[in-house]
Amino acid sequence: MSLAAKLRRIALHRQGLLGSSSFGRGKQATLRAIEQLGYVQIDTIAVVARAHHHVLWSRVGNYQPKFLDQLVNERKLFEYWFHAAAWLPMRDYRFALPRMAQVNGERGWFQDCDRKLRQEILGRIEADGPLRARDFSDPDHRGGGWWEWKPAKQALEQLFMQGELMVSSRDGFQKVYDLPERVLPGWVDTGTPTMDEYAAYLVDTALRAHGFASFRSMTYLRKGHKLRDAVSRQLESRIEAGSLTRVDPGNGMILYLDPVLLENRAPRSTARSRILSPFDNAIIQRQRGREIFDFDYQIECYLPESRRVYGYFCLPILYRDRFVGRVDCKAHRATGTLEIRALHIERRVDEAFYETLRDELWSFANFNGCRQIVDDGVEPKCLRRLIR
Repeated sequence: MSLAAKLRRIALHRQGLLGSSSFGRGKQATLRAIEQLGYVQIDTIAVVARAHHHVLWSRVGNYQPKFLDQLVNERKLFEYWFHAAAWLPMRDYRFALPRMAQVNGERGWFQDCDRKLRQEILGRIEADGPLRARDFSDPDHRGGGWWEWKPAKQALEQLFMQGELMVSSRDGFQKVYDLPERVLPGWVDTGTPTMDEYAAYLVDTALRAHGFASFRSMTYLRKGHKLRDAVSRQLESRIEAGSLTRVDPGNGMILYLDPVLLENRAPRSTARSRILSPFDNAIIQRQRGREIFDFDYQIECYLPESRRVYGYFCLPILYRDRFVGRVDCKAHRATGTLEIRALHIERRVDEAFYETLRDELWSFANFNGCRQIVDDGVEPKCLRRLIR
């Protein structure tokens, strides 16, 4: 087996995407999956099931959205920022503190919003308990987009990013804000990590989630040369101790991983197709997708229609240990219909692939609350018969 193939298997195994229900079933499996991945990105787009639910459904055999809500209510997860808005394991709370301090000390977000208003909001939440943005009335507000949020919403978001408020739950998809002391369990370590501790957290999180990582992926969207220097020190120290080694898979990218993973036999892949979220942890770093999986992927909903090649919300298709194509889907929940607008198969696949894809499409339809599939956009027509 080539090094590239072995690396793909290692990465997908760590991601819980090679076998069936790698993390088990139920609520505890959902928690295990998030702890393994390090975070699950939250996204507002609802063309199909939202990203956080989609990511977990791909890994937990009987996943239900209520599992995530229950874990948040049990204070085993908290909401903050990883490289984007995310749910993170509560055990990692202290590693969100550096960003909170950074937001508190720099311009951006809504730092310029009324400081007096922020203090009034904190006082009201302290007195009245958890509140949503809509609990703060602003009759003069006429805004239409997120950049025109009413002042109270801006203040709430600034307080949240600074760590002076936490999201205690969500009402539908609206954040419910509360004071940290009423959200954090007593066992949580609230000590700010040193730079070296924070660097070790980034290295450990990347290696646990993927089995290997490049320096760039470990520091993805992290600012500051001091942090980058600390990550470099972590890597050099571990190489010296023998717990890490460097490999070059031949594309000029240096990867770091435990040498035991190279010595061991590669994890087995099964003949199964998976439809993944555009924000899935396995594919969210697009450069890693290109270099490790030879899959050049981007989500096209942010592009003008004239520039779209694959469709508004095309989803990556994983088969065995390769990304083999993408499918553009839309869930029409009112009619219980999953519309397949386009299907693109970009690699040579074996005969078993199409049956596994059919099974995955129907499973995905059920997950989205759909009882039927409309596939008029699929070419060639023989694929439509197979899906039906």
